[in-house]
Amino acid sequence: MSSEPKTCSATGGGGAGAGGRGFRAKMEHYMYSGEKKHVFAGIVLVSAVFAVPWYLMTRGAKHQSHQDYLEKADKARSQRLSSGASSAK
Repeated sequence: MSSEPKTCSATGGGGAGAGGRGFRAKMEHYMYSGEKKHVFAGIVLVSAVFAVPWYLMTRGAKHQSHQDYLEKADKARSQRLSSGASSAK
């Protein structure tokens, strides 16, 4: 009796949307309808989910080429070795 699940019909009951359609029903309609505006909205939503973190991660970073990195490492290595050789004498 009290353990039975409560269900409401589409015409009556306390549904969230018009005609008793809840959030889940609306989302399933948007997901599986195949309407152009729903497909476009989905593409925009997925793009935003990936674009925002990508933008936040790359906004302050100065990208260097691998060659620039190697030149910088060689310069630092040569300075370290030259200062180490002079301090040993």
